[in-house]
Amino acid sequence: MHIGVILVNYNTRELLRRSLASVFASAAAGGLPSPQVVVVDNASQDGSAAMVAECFPQVRLVASPQNLGYTRGNNLGLRLLGFDIPTEAPLPPTPASTPPPDAVLLLNPDAELVEDALGQLAGFLQHTPDAGACGAHLRYGDGRFQHGAFRFPSLAQVALDFFPLTGLPGAHRLHHSRLNGRYPARLWQGRAPFPVDFVLGAAWMVRGEALRTVGGLDEGYFMYCEEMDWCLRLAQAGWRTYAVPTARVIHHEGQSSRQVRWHAYEQLWRSRLRFYRKHRQHYPPGHLAAVWTLVRLGLWWRRRQILGAFAAGELDGSQTAAALSAFTHIVRMGQP
Repeated sequence: MHIGVILVNYNTRELLRRSLASVFASAAAGGLPSPQVVVVDNASQDGSAAMVAECFPQVRLVASPQNLGYTRGNNLGLRLLGFDIPTEAPLPPTPASTPPPDAVLLLNPDAELVEDALGQLAGFLQHTPDAGACGAHLRYGDGRFQHGAFRFPSLAQVALDFFPLTGLPGAHRLHHSRLNGRYPARLWQGRAPFPVDFVLGAAWMVRGEALRTVGGLDEGYFMYCEEMDWCLRLAQAGWRTYAVPTARVIHHEGQSSRQVRWHAYEQLWRSRLRFYRKHRQHYPPGHLAAVWTLVRLGLWWRRRQILGAFAAGELDGSQTAAALSAFTHIVRMGQP
């Protein structure tokens, strides 16, 4: 298969270096031709673009003067790989000179492919005609397991997100259960791919044919929930999404979003509420009103926790103000 790879980067130079090196090493480990790689750098201030230009001259680099976000950055990468994808991102003057690839890996710059993970994902798509997308088996940098696939969000998931029941008997099992949208760990410990609702966007591969069917990422999501939206659209078009346990990826989670914690939290809920509004037909009557009730109640509870932490000297004034501002902005977004 002809494989394309897109990385959208924001101030993660050294992780990006390791991620890119892992892409080419994984292709070699799987006996694959060198993939066509695009890096879209979102106005990083840490020298990321210069590092790519110096160390990886075979990579197509777009050094954007503005932060395009995850979705616009990836859609721009898809355009550069030859897909006819509408995007609001400014387009570089030179279009793709080769046909679009058979499959595209969307890879976070804080993720590293292990051994032949690239070939595992590509080979699975090649031999599974109904698969529109597939995701990898993720591990944190310290080796701990990370859930890399989920069920579409339910009321229980929203409730557990705000009220995690930490410290109560059985809370850990509950958070890793079907009720919270997780798939059993035993499936990840095996070797057989299994169908899922959606995969985490840290490392996922999309079939070119499926991409042409449903189009690119929805640029109404600046960051977060775009993979959930895309996988639901794939399902509505008749494609299935799978997890591939043998495709191992190390994920140094959230390195970009940690740089702007409360802004990222606000963006997360902006995207979640957009998902609920856009796909309201996917849920039964009354579901969205119940979601909004849980959101308002959860934010009220989080506000109490933040103020308590401030009173105890655990948070300073700027951190407290940033958190309360994010909560206020989420409430103002209104009911989905």
